[in-house]
Amino acid sequence: MQVGITGHQDRRGIDWDWVGNALRAELRSRRGVTKALSSLAAGSDQVFARAALSIGIPVMAVIPMDGYERFFAPEARKEYEDLVSQCEVKVLNWVGDERAGFFAAGKFIVDNSDLLFAVWDGEESKGLGGTANVVTFAVRASRQVVHFNPITKRVVIMTEDGHG
Repeated sequence: MQVGITGHQDRRGIDWDWVGNALRAELRSRRGVTKALSSLAAGSDQVFARAALSIGIPVMAVIPMDGYERFFAPEARKEYEDLVSQCEVKVLNWVGDERAGFFAAGKFIVDNSDLLFAVWDGEESKGLGGTANVVTFAVRASRQVVHFNPITKRVVIMTEDGHG
């Protein structure tokens, strides 16, 4: 089974230790996870990749475009470079609008995963390619979505209507 991630990069009120522990616990509870897919963006993607690697699950880094590292602040870029060196890498070579490229990476993750983890406050995306867009795409693609709400600290399986 392959598990993908979508989620917040940064949002006030997130307890990243809780997120990491919750992701690790959910990964451990799932039998037969053979690969974790992540774009390694700051926040949820990087925390998920670290959680998977910490319990021996290989990670595929889904890189939307050449030069992706330019979108990272220095600390997140250092973490990205460390993580990408430990991953199988799939570069999508997106050319054009970068937000559309980020969404393409999210759709690739959904299309190549049996299950999607979403670290998400449940709010609408602020722009194309955001967490809500990827969750909506996953629900429409009939993927099971495990919703980790980092604000309420609840983990629920989303239903077909997109609710947890």
